Amino acid sequence: MVKVREMTLDDLEQVMVIERENFSVPWTENGFFSFLLRQDTLFLVAEDGDQIAGYCGVVMVPDEGDITNVSVAKSRQGQGIGSQLVKELIGRAAEAGVTRLYLEVRRSNDKALRLYEQLGFVREGIRKDYYEEPVEDAVLMSRR
Repeated sequence: MVKVREMTLDDLEQVMVIERENFSVPWTENGFFSFLLRQDTLFLVAEDGDQIAGYCGVVMVPDEGDITNVSVAKSRQGQGIGSQLVKELIGRAAEAGVTRLYLEVRRSNDKALRLYEQLGFVREGIRKDYYEEPVEDAVLMSRR
């Protein structure tokens, strides 16, 4: 059974494997490390036994949050883990006073776009050439 909890520094080794398998321009371990030390961020992992199945994170300012990443191990995709992570992130961000969340998603990532829409996010616009390798527009989404 998958349990969602806050990410710790000890999780970074497994998180980095998932990060590298899912992103053409992955964050570095130092990038995650620096975010985990900040007071204005919240990063969660989905844990199944001693295995990290996915993770997500948000940077928060007084009443807004920017979801930085949501990623699930390729072998665990399609099992509802991404949805479970984002629902938990929405709840915890709300408890911290966040009333509006934003995120960007690759225009071609239909699976992610559907997931976010099912969770109440709406398309706000396009960020031209937002992503690299390959260059692609991002769909900006928000949720109140």
